[in-house]
Amino acid sequence: MTLENESLLEFPCPFPIKIMGQTQDGFADEMLRIVRRHAPDFDGASMELRASRGGKYLSLTCTINAVSRQQLDDLYRDITAHAMVVMAL
Repeated sequence: MTLENESLLEFPCPFPIKIMGQTQDGFADEMLRIVRRHAPDFDGASMELRASRGGKYLSLTCTINAVSRQQLDDLYRDITAHAMVVMAL
């Protein structure tokens, strides 16, 4: 029995995505552009930003209204492929 296509989530649902990268101009704007490509209803004003203690890294949290596993997979694939991103959770 395979669980590969099953999800523990019930869609639609709120789903937080944490994106981390080095602090640089345009990082938040570029991540917002990618998130909105996959979740057009995401309100950019709700994005949470937090700088690391030394200020070298910036973490963004975007809570989207997830509608499918495929949407989340595609979003994570685009985010993690971006050169500005160190990690996404």
